[in-house]
Amino acid sequence: MELTVKQSSGKDTGRKVTLSSEIFGAEPNDHAIYLDVKQILANKRQGTHKSKERNEVSGTTKKLKRQKGTGGARAGSMKSPLFVGGGRVFGPEPRDYSFKLNKKVKRLARISALSHKAKQNNITILEDLNMASVKTQDYLKVLTGLELNKKKTLVVLADSNKNVYLSSRNLAGSKVVTASDLNTYDILNAQSLILIEGALPVIEKTLAK
Repeated sequence: MELTVKQSSGKDTGRKVTLSSEIFGAEPNDHAIYLDVKQILANKRQGTHKSKERNEVSGTTKKLKRQKGTGGARAGSMKSPLFVGGGRVFGPEPRDYSFKLNKKVKRLARISALSHKAKQNNITILEDLNMASVKTQDYLKVLTGLELNKKKTLVVLADSNKNVYLSSRNLAGSKVVTASDLNTYDILNAQSLILIEGALPVIEKTLAK
C-alpha cells in the first residue's frame, strides 16, 4: 500500500512511501483487538471503590429491644443493614482489575487495528512535525492544513517532542504519542491516524516478527 507524504502545511511533497503489508495489510483479528482494549481499560481502573459493612460502621452494639414479645422482627444492633446508618450488605471492596495478556496477542491486536485504519483510508503520512515553541494555534494550523481539524486525531512521533505534545494538550480531540508507546485503544479511538514518516521504521521494527 502506497501513501503520499505530506508537508505540515498540507501540501504534497511529491514522494510516496510503501507501508508494510505485514503490518498495514494483514487480516484483522477482532477478538485480539477486543482482548487488548479490554486489558488496557481494565489496567486504567483504580479499583479503590469501598463501602462500609456492619463491622466497620460507627455505632452502638447495644441490643435495641428484647428478643421476643414485641410483635416485630428481632434486632441485635443499630449497625444492621436494615437500619438507616447501618452497614452495607456485600458492599464493594478495593480490588485490582488488571490481568495478563500474551505479547503475541497484543502485537496481533495492534497490527489488526492498523490494518483497519489502512483499509478505511484513515492514515496520513506527514514528512515531519517540528515546533519551535509551545503554541496550540500552530499545532491547529497543521491539522487544518491536513483537513483533520474537525476529527479526532492521533499523531505518532518517532521520538518524544515536548513542544508538539504541549501544543496539542489543550485540544480535546487530539492526542500525541511516540511510536514505541502506540497501543490498540489509542489507534481505534482516533478517527484519523497521522504518522510521522520517521515513525514508520520504529513501528515496523516493533511489530515485525
